[in-house]
Amino acid sequence: MTALSRDNLGPGVVVFLLVCGGCVASWFLVQPALSGPVAPGYDIERMVLYYSSLPRLATALLAGAALALSGALFQQVLRNPLADPTTLGVSAGANLALVVASLFMPVLLGAGRDLVALLGSAAAAAIVIGLGARRGFSPYSLVLSGLVLSLWCGSLSAILIYLNQRYLASLFIWGAGSLAQQSWVIPVSLIWKIVPVAIVCVLVIRPLSLLDLGESSSSSLGVKLARLRIVAVACAVSLAAFVTSAVGVIGFIGLVAPTLARLSGARRPVQLILWSPLIGASLLFLADSVLQLVAGGLGDLLPTGAVTAIFGSPLLLALLPWLKVRHRVQHAVTVRERQGRWGVGKPATVALASVLVIVALGLFVGRGPGGIWSVLSGEFFDDILAIRAPRVFAALASGAMLGVAGTILQRLTGNEMASPEVLGISAGATFGVAIALFAVAPGFIGQFAFAAVGAITVLAVILLSSRRSNFAPERVLLAGIALSAMVDAVVGVLSSTGDPRAVLLLRWISGSTYLVDAGTAATEIAIGAVLIGIALSARRWLDILPLGPAPSSAVGIELARSRLALFGLAGLMTAAATLTVGPLSFVGLMGPHLAREAGLKRALPQMMGAAFIGGGLMVLADLIGRTAVAPYQIPAGLVSALIGAPCLMFLLGKRR
Repeated sequence: MTALSRDNLGPGVVVFLLVCGGCVASWFLVQPALSGPVAPGYDIERMVLYYSSLPRLATALLAGAALALSGALFQQVLRNPLADPTTLGVSAGANLALVVASLFMPVLLGAGRDLVALLGSAAAAAIVIGLGARRGFSPYSLVLSGLVLSLWCGSLSAILIYLNQRYLASLFIWGAGSLAQQSWVIPVSLIWKIVPVAIVCVLVIRPLSLLDLGESSSSSLGVKLARLRIVAVACAVSLAAFVTSAVGVIGFIGLVAPTLARLSGARRPVQLILWSPLIGASLLFLADSVLQLVAGGLGDLLPTGAVTAIFGSPLLLALLPWLKVRHRVQHAVTVRERQGRWGVGKPATVALASVLVIVALGLFVGRGPGGIWSVLSGEFFDDILAIRAPRVFAALASGAMLGVAGTILQRLTGNEMASPEVLGISAGATFGVAIALFAVAPGFIGQFAFAAVGAITVLAVILLSSRRSNFAPERVLLAGIALSAMVDAVVGVLSSTGDPRAVLLLRWISGSTYLVDAGTAATEIAIGAVLIGIALSARRWLDILPLGPAPSSAVGIELARSRLALFGLAGLMTAAATLTVGPLSFVGLMGPHLAREAGLKRALPQMMGAAFIGGGLMVLADLIGRTAVAPYQIPAGLVSALIGAPCLMFLLGKRR
């Protein structure tokens, strides 16, 4: 039976409908140029049609087909219905590599942007798939680690562009997935790159189909599993890298197209791999045509990739029930593990002493006008301390809240990669600030209010979407990541408009503490004290819930209510901290992990240790950002993110 047999008419109907919709929308775009009289000499409308509109439509078709084929290959090889270049971080890795090469090693771009994109994509794929191999290719671990890596790469790319706007300003719109063209160079080059990879994919379709029989059966039929996986993953990574190198990151096409093919009747791998590129091409063709038609003159400025991410993230939320996960039960903590190597007292004492030393350094140590290190003294002591103290104590309170929130998330999910940044609350606060800046333009306090509303709204959506699963931790985290991607896409669209307020938004995203005053710091400390106190009082829940549903129910803990309360508490602490230090810090990832490595295993000691360590790390990040390149300053959020990257790589490589 062939892929075009009678039982497979559904995908053909989907392709037909998408192509018809795209043709109708594109007709309204090209019709004015075709219907008007031919102008003598230089006809501007036809020049735009032949060298801008038509190449853009061709690029949309090619990019959509390549990304859909890449997603279908990833899903078949990894046996994961949520795998695609976006959810595995492959596209974001290519984008970050291109940004870094443009800024620090432009000579590499002379050798070819495709090579740089391939290196970035391969590195991201190696990290995520290497983690999957260590954890039995668990769908949950693959998707979570891929999306976390994707968020970090995307955020770091945006921050680097912000810090080097005069060199990389045009990369912001391109990095969000811009299909705007001025010639046929891009679509023609994509054809020559995609066709050879597609031929290889056709040659491995039959061996890929045999993977459904299981590893032992496939091997008995002569399939070389290791070689097949390497070839298929290499093809998928290459397709994603070629597209990212040409037009930037186009989000979720590789997830949506195979899903539509599967829902419309393409069940077998042969059918999925043949129909997915057709659906992906027609889908991106329709999306870009509608975008240009609706946006009008702004069509070239609005990134298509961000728009596809806005619609792809809800689909990811809808597909979460398909992802089969099991609750990871933590083993009972023995007395030796409970106390650690040095007991509880010594690590806590060391952490507290370290925080006090770091706070003292942040308050009294700096660099003078000549760049010379100096201790604060003299006639300007009070004036300088009045500027430094709010920043230091706000960073301390924010870092402590992030550390405690990360402890709650990691204990509830049983996953040391969980952190407040992936819950989506930080993205919600960012969205609130974006709305405030672009719609209302309030003062500093008003921005705080909008950020809080955005964070609480995202938290409510996450919890409502997870209610049917009894607030299962995996569902909550993945729902948060999906909403983060969608909110980041909306912020990307707002930032790509060219409005000067986008610079203020990017400055806030980078985690700058420049504008923190005494009132803001006092409010942050008060909120932190209340929320951390509530978290410490819930230590019994956090000791029992990680053991699994059965033991928790046996001692009278209501799973839904307790999880709802703890996730809500973690969300509030994340929102409050994000208002001061920005959405990207990874302190919520590092604090709990370092506390656990120090021997603080039980909930109460680990939360206290994570609070001390998180607060100290954030103050240290503010100190480094203030003094490393004085008189210039690097935002504390960026510094802490750069510190958090090696920590994330370490956690990704640990064997469970």
